[in-house]
Amino acid sequence: QVQLVESGGGLVQAGGSLKLSCAASGSIFSINTMGWYRQAPGKQRELVARITTDGSTAYADSVKGRFTISRDNAKNTVYLQMNSLKPEDTAVYYCNLAYVRGNVYWGQGTHVTVSS
Repeated sequence: QVQLVESGGGLVQAGGSLKLSCAASGSIFSINTMGWYRQAPGKQRELVARITTDGSTAYADSVKGRFTISRDNAKNTVYLQMNSLKPEDTAVYYCNLAYVRGNVYWGQGTHVTVSS
C-alpha cells in the first residue's frame, strides 16, 4: 500500500506564492505519475498538474504559467510551486499517485486560502 502526506498549505494574499509538498511512503513502484488536484467549496475536484517519473508534466489551463510541479524520485516526493496566486485558487489541494495499470492513491489534502 501507498500512503501520501501533503504539507505546505496555508493562507496567502493574492499575488503571493506558496509551495506544497507531498511525501509518499510504503510499497512504491519506481515508475508512476504523481499529481496535484484541488477541490473548492461546492465544486468538483479537478486536476491541477501532474508529473511522471521521467519528468513529463501537464497543467490545467487555469494554472499554466503560474504553477510548477516537480518531484524528487529519491525521496518519493512531489512539489507544487504556486506563484501569482489568485482568490480562485482557494481550495483543498490533494496529492495523488497513480500507476499505468490503474492503481490510484490519494492524500488527505492540505488547505490553501488566497485572500483578495
